[in-house]
Amino acid sequence: MKRAVILAGGMGTRLRPYTTVIPKPLMPVGDRPVLDIVVRQLKRDGFDRITVATGHLAELIEAFFKDGEAYDIPIDYFREHEPLGTVGALALIEGLDDDFLVMNGDVLTDIDYAALLQRHSEDEAVATIATKERDVQISLGVLRFGDDGDPTRLTGYDEKPKIHYEASMGVYCFSPKVLEHIEPNSRLDFPDLVLRLIGAGEVVRAWRSDDYWLDIGRHDDYERAMDEFEQMRHRLIPDE
Repeated sequence: MKRAVILAGGMGTRLRPYTTVIPKPLMPVGDRPVLDIVVRQLKRDGFDRITVATGHLAELIEAFFKDGEAYDIPIDYFREHEPLGTVGALALIEGLDDDFLVMNGDVLTDIDYAALLQRHSEDEAVATIATKERDVQISLGVLRFGDDGDPTRLTGYDEKPKIHYEASMGVYCFSPKVLEHIEPNSRLDFPDLVLRLIGAGEVVRAWRSDDYWLDIGRHDDYERAMDEFEQMRHRLIPDE
């Protein structure tokens, strides 16, 4: 069984004031909530069951998607009654007995979720993180200093440099073994889990993606999604 867990319990603080009354996964992109797009994509990629971990404004998400009948895929819910961090809920969700996909509920991408899960299983990793290359333009002059013991002596000056990095896309695959590293009813965020796995000698791999990807939880990405949605619609919404 291909199972996906969607993390949809966050407060959405970066998108306030909108998320004061609308949970972030229900924020509209074009004429659809972002989570509606995600559910349709998971159905396209052959997933058999979706579990949505809810918290903030949980009743609105549950009322919108119900049991998944409208999408022809079973949807159930795990409601957090106290914040458990980005991955703490996994220890309390029943039936995660096979490799499974976990993703944030505010990701807009056309990644092949089934291919990601298959590669994860073939690599025999405990965790696989989908990553995307990004550049950030620094709007300030950045100073460089030497290591000769003089903290005030400059060795360089970069005017508005561009920083290149690989970012987590908020899409992951796990083997059931990961649950051994998550304590039930304890708060745990994803970065801390990754460091815990690495420290324990577990295999954590990256899936380097060249797919379309935006983090709807960021104002800049949300505005870009609104601008680009119609031209990307055929890639984002399957079988429309």
